[in-house]
Parts: sequence; C-alpha cells; structure tokens
Amino acid sequence: MQETQKAIRPTKAVIYCRVSGAKQVREGHGLESQEARGKEFANYKGYQVVEVFKDDITGKTDNRPEMNRMLSFIRLHKKGSVVVIIDDITRLARNLKAHIALRETLSDAGGILESPSIEFGEDSDSVLVEHLLATVSEHQRGKNAEQTKNRMRGRMLNGFWVFQTPIGYRYQLTDGHGKVLVRDEPNASIVQEALEGYASGRFETQAEIKRFLESQPLFPKDLPNGQVRQQKVTDILNRVVYAGYVEMPNWDIALRKGHHAGLISLETYEQIQDRRNGHVKAPARKDINIDFPLRGFVECADCGKPHTACWSTSSTGVKHPYYSCKTKGCHSFRKSIRRDVIEGEFEEVLRSLKPTEGLLEITKSMFKDAWDQRQELANATLHDVRKESRKLDKQIEGLLDRIVTTKSESVITAYEKRIENLEREKMVMSEKLENKAKPVHSFTEMFE
Repeated sequence: MQETQKAIRPTKAVIYCRVSGAKQVREGHGLESQEARGKEFANYKGYQVVEVFKDDITGKTDNRPEMNRMLSFIRLHKKGSVVVIIDDITRLARNLKAHIALRETLSDAGGILESPSIEFGEDSDSVLVEHLLATVSEHQRGKNAEQTKNRMRGRMLNGFWVFQTPIGYRYQLTDGHGKVLVRDEPNASIVQEALEGYASGRFETQAEIKRFLESQPLFPKDLPNGQVRQQKVTDILNRVVYAGYVEMPNWDIALRKGHHAGLISLETYEQIQDRRNGHVKAPARKDINIDFPLRGFVECADCGKPHTACWSTSSTGVKHPYYSCKTKGCHSFRKSIRRDVIEGEFEEVLRSLKPTEGLLEITKSMFKDAWDQRQELANATLHDVRKESRKLDKQIEGLLDRIVTTKSESVITAYEKRIENLEREKMVMSEKLENKAKPVHSFTEMFE
C-alpha cells in the first residue's frame, strides 16, 4: 500500500468531522474546530480540500449518513488518490469494533487516512498503537457514560427530574438547585385537564384523550396531519412526574417527592393507574350531550318528569333538534318541542330572575353553614388521615423487623414489595395532609 502511495502522490483531500449529537452542533463549535484543524493540516501537506463531511451521531456505530456519503465519494476516484483527514482518532470511532470496520471499509474504498494528531501506518507497531488508542477512546466513552449516569442518578435520588422535559414542563435555572421543572403554559393546563378528565371519567377511553389533545391548537402534534400518536397519550398517563414525584426502578430509585410542583395530585395519579389497569370503571352519564344542555334538567309541564332530547331526520334528510317527554301515559308523551324554543324560553327565565335582599341573606347563611360543615369534615378527615399514616408507619416497621430475621430470599422480596406499596400509600396520605390544611382564606375573605 505504501508503494502505491509513493507511485501516486495524492493531491486531493476530504475532511471528516463528527460530534456525538445535534445538541453539540447547536451549542458548541466542535465541527467548526475540527474543520479548521483539518484545513490547516491539508495546507501544511499541500492537499487540496475538495469536500467536507460532517456527522452528528454517536461514534459507537460505523453506519453514519455522512460517512457513507464520503465512502461513495472516494469510490468515484482512483484508488489512493484521496486523503481522508480526521482531527483525532476519536472522530473516526469511539468503539474498537467500529474503528476496525471503518478502517477496512475506508481502505477498500481507496482512501488514505491521515491526522494531525496521529501518524497512521501499516506496520505491526503502528497498528498496535492505533488499536490501543481506539481501545482507550472506547474506555473513555464508557467511563463518561458511567459518570454521567451516576451524576443523573445522584440528582434524581435528591428528587430532581434529569431527563427530557415532559410536555407541560420546562426547565428553569434556580439558585442552589440548578435546573428545576416548572409549568409551561398553555400545555401544562392542557395536560392537567386531560389527566384529571381521565381520572374523573370525563374521558372514558384513551382515544377520547387523544382527540382532546388533537383539538388543542398549541399542543405539539406528532404527525403531519395534526394527529397525536397513541403512545404519547400512554406516556402522559403513565408518568408519575406529573404528580410532582420522581421514580426510576431501573436505577433502584423508589418513588419520592420531587422538587417540582405536580400538575395533579398523587391520589389522582393512582386513580388513573387503577383505571388503566381495569380496577375501576369510570362513572359516565349517557344523557349528557353538548347538543342538548337542558336534557335531564327541564321537566315536563304535565307529568313533572325530566325531558329527553334527540335529533329527528325529516323526509328531506335534514336533521332537527327536539326535546320531548318519554313518559308513557303522559298527555305530552312523544310531543316534541323545538330546541330553539325551549332553550330560548329558558334563557328568558334566567334573565328575569332577580334575587331579593332576603334571598341573598338566606343564601349567604346557607353557604356559611356549608362552609362550617366542610371545615368540620376536613378536620375530622385530617385526624383520620394522621391516624392512618401512623398505622402505615407501624406496618412498615413490622415488615422491616421481619426482613432482619428471615433468611428466605423470596420472603424478603415479598416483604420489600409490600413495603414499597405501603410507602406509596403513605405518600398519598402525606399529600392529603397537605391538602387538608387550613384554608388560605376565611369565609369572609372569600364571599364578602
């Protein structure tokens, strides 16, 4: 190969640059620096740079778009007539297997590899040094990955989210805590409405959530036709981060309170999981329809039973909305009333209503009684929650004592699973204690 290089003095060169991802392209100058060093080296060697190829992909793989394009370019030229310049051996690959594969492919294509950082050769000593450097590069990549994972794990142990921001959140730099998740409107409210709607039964299926999200103009869509992938809906429902908690079982990080505010409560999150697992059925009224808001509320003037409503199709195929009484034996049975008539009259009744001073005083008194009753109920509930929380603590302590005395691995695993479930219940109880605290405002401040 050296004889070929002597016989054919290459005059053309291409520069290959690589960084590990698109983020480094946006926020760094790695590609520009590599290109500048490559051009400087080419000028020193007397080569004419005819093309520059830039990849933003990991170095552990040898299948890269710009690398493949460069190989195709080299194959169009006479073998040994094009020099491939790389800034450093790590730019070619960060994996020994990928490095060897690329070196062979590059040699077969007719390219000559050169670098300002290392002198490549075909003798055994040069190959040994090259492989040692490639091995060191692979080790550094693995070590960097381990250190990054350990830093992320340590931060997550302290209750911080460390991954890509979920929809509805954004990172905000805070003093003493670094980047912390904060609400990102309007998507935060959209996701919150979707989650609470599914927990309450407003959305009976995940398909309904999907349609709801697709109807929101500012919600990010996955597909060019304005649709949301079903997987995105599943991910939103499954993420405990929306409840203000973090968890990563693969890193042995159990559920814990996060430093960010949740869009929903942990109790709501658990209700969602129960629904997804088929443990509960959502209550749903089939007579609720946006087309007939008074259905079930307006009563028949003859029998006093609630009116139903439906669309009626005329002989010409045109649909008309009607309210009607469906009570058999009633004088108005199946007598239809046009929707615009009954809803128009109902609106006039509402406009004519004017409460008297006495009625306002009665209403205020009723609200005050209801307020006091709710406060008493909240205090009683608070006492019960504290009692239940202490009970959970005792159960956890008992299971921990059993773990210490038992020797069976299967029994220990069962106890640990039970403790994990009890800890989740305890977190729900703690959240309830916070929510059942004294109201922010008094009755007078709220209603006067």
